[in-house]
Amino acid sequence: MTESNDLPEAPPVAREIFTGEALERARVFAELLAGPGVVRGLLGPREVPRIWDRHLLNCAVVEEAVPPDSTVVDIGSGAGLPGLVLAIVRPDVTVTLLEPLLRRTVFLSECVEALKLDNVEVLRGRAEEIAHKRIFDVATARAVAPLDRLLSWSMPLLREGGELLAMKGERAQEELEAARPHLQSYGVRHVELVTVGHGRVEPPATLVRVVAGRPPRADTRRRRKR
Repeated sequence: MTESNDLPEAPPVAREIFTGEALERARVFAELLAGPGVVRGLLGPREVPRIWDRHLLNCAVVEEAVPPDSTVVDIGSGAGLPGLVLAIVRPDVTVTLLEPLLRRTVFLSECVEALKLDNVEVLRGRAEEIAHKRIFDVATARAVAPLDRLLSWSMPLLREGGELLAMKGERAQEELEAARPHLQSYGVRHVELVTVGHGRVEPPATLVRVVAGRPPRADTRRRRKR
């Protein structure tokens, strides 16, 4: 018997997480991921049967950690995970999907149009290119880079007190320990591991939550190096 790569129906828990119009938008997005997303290489064909459990629902529960009416930047958005899912499940937030590759931004723009989302902006570029030019309340990232590199990209994009929510899974603690030597240099105020989606997804999603402070002044850092 061969393994099916067909897109499954939305599981019952999807009705609890995606309420009202969000459920239909999530279904359309699932079809876009399973169709054009696979054809264009944004998602592997073997991921299609797991689109709901591993991707949509896993990303949707991140909304538990996002404050109301936030501005969110999804760094290296790729296929729109988790940024586009957050925009679907949380119409109160404004999401910028930041992605450097043209073929991905084209796909994201097509998804935004198909889903009729007016709280999403697709921006082609790298985090370094908009550092200090755009400021957000929350930065998200999933499977983009190790945490120490994410800190260098995300901290300049966040207001003081803003938060990086990095989806890290089972390696979260390991990456956090590796990044600890860099926390002070980026002016990190607080860092912790949090889990979201208890009783809704299995396993719950693990996030590294980093609260941005005020980075040390450049002249202070130079004096310390002397």
